[in-house]
Amino acid sequence: MQDAATPLVDAPPAPRRRSAQTRTIIATSAGNALEMFDFTVFSYFAALIGKTFFPVDSGAGPLLLAMATFGVGFVMRPLGGVLIGNYADRAGRRAALTLTIQLMIAGTALIALTPSYARIGVVAPVLVVIGRLLQGLSAGGEIGASTTFLMESGPLSGRGFMVSWQMISQGVAALLGALSGALLSAVLSANALESWGWRVPFLLGLLLGPVGFYIRRHLDETHVPTHDAGGSAMREVFTHYLGRVVLGTLMIIGGTSTLYIFVFYMPAYAVRTLHLPMATSLLAGCASGLAMIVAALVSGLWIIDRLPRRKPMIAVTWLLSLACVYPAFRLLIAAPSVGLMVAIVTVVMAFATAGSSAFLLLIMEAFPPRVRATALATIYSFGVTIFGGFAQFNVTWLLHRTGDPMSPAWYVLTCGAVSMIALWRFRERPADSHHDGR
Repeated sequence: MQDAATPLVDAPPAPRRRSAQTRTIIATSAGNALEMFDFTVFSYFAALIGKTFFPVDSGAGPLLLAMATFGVGFVMRPLGGVLIGNYADRAGRRAALTLTIQLMIAGTALIALTPSYARIGVVAPVLVVIGRLLQGLSAGGEIGASTTFLMESGPLSGRGFMVSWQMISQGVAALLGALSGALLSAVLSANALESWGWRVPFLLGLLLGPVGFYIRRHLDETHVPTHDAGGSAMREVFTHYLGRVVLGTLMIIGGTSTLYIFVFYMPAYAVRTLHLPMATSLLAGCASGLAMIVAALVSGLWIIDRLPRRKPMIAVTWLLSLACVYPAFRLLIAAPSVGLMVAIVTVVMAFATAGSSAFLLLIMEAFPPRVRATALATIYSFGVTIFGGFAQFNVTWLLHRTGDPMSPAWYVLTCGAVSMIALWRFRERPADSHHDGR
């Protein structure tokens, strides 16, 4: 419980003008979209990246080493969430947003421009791992800084619309990542794709980085720390709000497990377990991206800001998403087809995404502005790392141990059940309260 002497109110910023809000949306969405875009592209071209940067005769195999390199980024997310979230609360949102996009640009440049193992030897995988470490550090802090900035940039009655752009940008990135993979696979030969073609999406993403950096540097600050805010926001979060952080982390695992299983694991599952064609992964990626964009836009424009409370909408959308999981896998196992696969991914991701913006608001409104970015970044990065980043590994292990093709469904349903219980236990705070946790 917060000390009674602590100021109860952090003065909320004045609502932004429409032009400033547009600039805010573009600037904050760019960095988040770049992170999600790189994530999607890396997953599609993991086999080619493995062949480029790791010795072909390595015992573990280039693909396994590439996926291990991919996973390194997740390990850095909690550290990025704590450090950059704390920086956003102590130095301001704009400073943190500028830092995260710089880290993302540096990490992407290392992956896109590093010569192959055949040319520079062991230095190549070292540089790529460093690139993934920088990307993971950036991604961990990006969600806290960018989402709080979006929320604080709009009027109280428009928070849902502003925050929805966080999810819209992720959907756009997933869609563009899938489309770039499909386009390059269609127009380039296998040799060209392996030699240099896989680098093209990273280079395109790299070109967007400086634009986002320039815009972010000229944004209006939404959070000016008070003179007594010299302490650690991280310490305050874990000292006074630990219960909310734990519940928030448990709440997020349902949505993050759904995203990582249905968007990133499902295509591999369809090919390896259901024996569907490789084109399934690209079609499913496009479908999931479109579903996320439409669901987030509809909920942000017409639903969230018209509801007096966040929890009912979150509960309904989560339940609808979870209700689809068991029959979805049963249908796919009984009669696998590309069309059914695309339809299932679309429906599940639409329901899962529809309540995501409301969930982000529920979390942010539970913390005062002086620790808001730290709290959200910590909750998000730990939940995503443990239950999202390791989702594919966990499900693959379950499949190996049990031989049950329904294993992905049991994983998502278990995570979803835990999230529903945590949501029930989490107390919703008034949207207009800037309080100290009493």
